[in-house]
Amino acid sequence: MKIAVVTGASSGMGRDFVYAIDREFELDEIWVVARRRERLEELAKNCTHRIRPVPLDLTDRASFATLSGLLESEKPDIRVLVNAAGYGLFGEFENMGTEEQLGIIELNDVAVTAVCHICLPYMKEGSDIINMGSNSSWQPVPYLNVYAASKAYVLSFSRGLGRELKGRGIHVMCVCPGWIKTEFMDTAVRDDTIKYYDRWYESKQVIDRAMRDLKKKKKVSILGFPVRNQVRLVKFLPVDFVMNTWCRQQGKK
Repeated sequence: MKIAVVTGASSGMGRDFVYAIDREFELDEIWVVARRRERLEELAKNCTHRIRPVPLDLTDRASFATLSGLLESEKPDIRVLVNAAGYGLFGEFENMGTEEQLGIIELNDVAVTAVCHICLPYMKEGSDIINMGSNSSWQPVPYLNVYAASKAYVLSFSRGLGRELKGRGIHVMCVCPGWIKTEFMDTAVRDDTIKYYDRWYESKQVIDRAMRDLKKKKKVSILGFPVRNQVRLVKFLPVDFVMNTWCRQQGKK
């Protein structure tokens, strides 16, 4: 049985990845993972492939055993894995709760690592892994600190994993978008700590680009010349200069 596994599938980027995979891949099922079963079940209305809801809270490490057990019982051929589950918070690190910030790391990093490790035994030559990074993967971002650090991990992990899996013919790509209009922002924005947003993109635009880049076997997918240009610049500019520029844009010292 050929399947795709998509985490964070109930909304935003994850949901749009499900629709893109439904269009682009020939599969038997798409396994969709998120907390809200009713949201997962709704995906079937807009998909031609069979949708299998897998309601799990990936911040709960017990969920990994559940996913592992399901894969062991079904023994599917995973053709594509998308790790799109994630969240962030804008604000000063010291003024936000410990548990909610640890939750960012649990979902953005621990879950991505665990799901990749759990799924790899069911992947073979020609399979793809897509991990959601961010434009903030490339530099420290004050007032978005834990989220940015978590996405730096995703980028580094994806690159290293891709090299390890090269011999098996499994391709790994990290998607690093700029500002995206999704439900992510509803959770992340609590006040006016972040004031400056240079350019907005739609989720579908990012994913359409990601699907094109996946066919080209790119290791990183970045939508938009301004975002790609920024990535090029921060590779050469001093870290303090980059952070100072960001802070000035946000009206911070």
